[in-house]
Amino acid sequence: MMLLTGHVAGADWVKLFNGKNLDGWQVVGDGLWTVMRDGTVLGQRDLSIRYDPKPEINQSWLYTMSEFGEFDLHVEWWTRYGGNSGISVRDPTRARHAIVGPDSDKNKSPSHSGYEIQINNHYKDQYTTGSVYNFDTAKTGFQHDDDWNVLELEVRDTSGIKVKLNGTLVSQYAGEPGRPLRGPIGLQLHDQNSVVMFRDVRIREVKK
Repeated sequence: MMLLTGHVAGADWVKLFNGKNLDGWQVVGDGLWTVMRDGTVLGQRDLSIRYDPKPEINQSWLYTMSEFGEFDLHVEWWTRYGGNSGISVRDPTRARHAIVGPDSDKNKSPSHSGYEIQINNHYKDQYTTGSVYNFDTAKTGFQHDDDWNVLELEVRDTSGIKVKLNGTLVSQYAGEPGRPLRGPIGLQLHDQNSVVMFRDVRIREVKK
């Protein structure tokens, strides 16, 4: 695996899933999140539920119970054609405004409160995979549409966020003044038509 800036002194990679269940994680919204026998995490919706065909916002998220400051994050992901997902960092709201309910507000979703790194397999959105949503549109041409992909994030207080997709730096953003410098990691199931899988999700914290 290619790293963004080399080894972080005094830090080790830690897996964020135990390979058996969702211990240490919090489900937000009505997504069905399960751990399969090989340790892959699957996010999908219950097709027996009749959803509003055009809801203003109805996401589901899976958030770590723990919070993190500066770190490197490795995530392998797959989503079907037309799928939409993302990775949230430093979001203090834990996506409570991104689901149907009294607190729904698309202007307070994770990409507005912290940062969201986009995952997009031909979903109609200007932000392609690896984009720092709302801030920087990723370079294209490095995604495997019909296979697993790797996102590597470098999150720092001073240099901001850098994103690699399958080994290539595709997006970076210096950071938005006033945004939190610490928060949970979130994995997104964007809408009722998306299906997403994650594996080998691991973090390496910066030791100060």
